[in-house]
Amino acid sequence: MLVLLSVVLFCVPAMGGERTVTDLVGRTVTVPEKPERIICIGPGALRLIVYLQAQDVVVGVESMELREPDGRPYWLAQPQLKTLPVIGPGGPGAINKKPDMEAVLRVAPDLIFVTYMNRSLADEVATTLNIPVAVLSYGELAVFDTAVYTSLHLVGTLLEREERAEAIVTYLEGLRQDLDRRTGAISEDAKPRAYVGGIGYRGSHGIESTQRQYIPLDWNHAVNLARNVGSTAGGSHVVVDKEALLGLNPDVIFIDGGGLALVAEDYRKKPDFYQVLKAFREKRVFTLLPFNFYTTNIGTAMADAYAIGKTIYPQHFSDVDLFAKADAIYTFLVGKPVYAQMAAVYGPIGQAAAFSR
Repeated sequence: MLVLLSVVLFCVPAMGGERTVTDLVGRTVTVPEKPERIICIGPGALRLIVYLQAQDVVVGVESMELREPDGRPYWLAQPQLKTLPVIGPGGPGAINKKPDMEAVLRVAPDLIFVTYMNRSLADEVATTLNIPVAVLSYGELAVFDTAVYTSLHLVGTLLEREERAEAIVTYLEGLRQDLDRRTGAISEDAKPRAYVGGIGYRGSHGIESTQRQYIPLDWNHAVNLARNVGSTAGGSHVVVDKEALLGLNPDVIFIDGGGLALVAEDYRKKPDFYQVLKAFREKRVFTLLPFNFYTTNIGTAMADAYAIGKTIYPQHFSDVDLFAKADAIYTFLVGKPVYAQMAAVYGPIGQAAAFSR
């Protein structure tokens, strides 16, 4: 069960219109009392700023944000961001790397938010630029956990969006509680054995790519066949080889939108393999919107959770219109109902996969 904060945030006044905070890697950071120019570096940093309705103080974006925008609702909802100067490449290859210092200095931020950067590098960047750097986190890369809530509260404090931060946490917890109310009492023998393939991780992958910790299944109390597969040394993400997938033989398979094209292409090349799988034979293969797209798409994860719930426990979700639910989630988090734009690229959420019909 998620809790509102996993670590304590410290915020104390500093001299001369400044304040001192502790960031997500335990660094003490002194920042302007009211930042007016910020930039976001690393997976998911800009997403949190948009959730907090603080996009108006963003003065530059990574070039990665300009590529393949359809998988990131925050970018679809705030198209004005694409007119901002580029502050560096971004993308998976730039994780925990020194940013483009000259590009950063050109936009003259008074505060930098960054994700997935270690303490020593964050200190080096802040010292070199003479600009405060606050490190945020979603938790493990490509996994959404309580660190997100802590990050939201930290940014909310620094940008005077405390009420909005609390509203977001309350909203997400409300969705979790609603899913728990619907599915928490379902008996184990009534739960189909589920597998989610095609999940993105530092890029797009095929059906072999999945996660042990996957909130759309976990919050539905569903059986995630990937939970006990392979070594745990690499964290939640795991690659399940096809022979192992045959051994799992899921009752139902969900295909993440980020890897959907790769799975469809592989199906066309190797239909005999896929037809050995029970879920394909029984046409129990369904599509979801991209869970990871520059780390976890939190709003999409919530929409996917309702799609999974309605698919595997239809009687418990008979009152849920998936399209309306997705738009309600997106509207609350990013300010606009962008589901139609997402569906135009990835297909309707929760539909039977067209390539397997």
